[in-house]
Amino acid sequence: MRYPDGGGLSARGRAKREAVRRQAAGWFAEDVSVPEIAARLRVSQTAVYGWRKRWRAGGERALASKGAGGSRCRLDEGRLRRLADALDEGPAAHGFGSDQRWTLARVSDLIARMFHTRYTLRGTANIMYRLGWSVQVPQQRAVERDEAVVTTWRRETWPAGKR
Repeated sequence: MRYPDGGGLSARGRAKREAVRRQAAGWFAEDVSVPEIAARLRVSQTAVYGWRKRWRAGGERALASKGAGGSRCRLDEGRLRRLADALDEGPAAHGFGSDQRWTLARVSDLIARMFHTRYTLRGTANIMYRLGWSVQVPQQRAVERDEAVVTTWRRETWPAGKR
């Protein structure tokens, strides 16, 4: 599964790729050619050249996985749980008025108030995704919606505006 924890491969995926690199290291020791290793492992020659360079500099240890890529989340698991609980309480409980919608700006503001840590809107979206939140679309249409007016607008007003 890709990007399950906010970026990069899962631990299982990293381990699988590391095993491939270790297999290549064995062939480096046997002096197998780079094109042959690339063909056997079904990877690019460029990747194998990079692995060989690292292997020559630091042995098989140099081919070990460095862990998940990207920057680390500045909120630990405890803070993420506290944030999830605060989100479940709703926006009104945190002084955002009667509008019961969480926006990225509101969540970013909440994080700043709770943990004294600033996140960009994109970073806030990543945290929301990690907590299991997603963009929501209303399940039902508004009661006030007048289908006749919408149909007229689509037939007459919309095409006129496209000219």
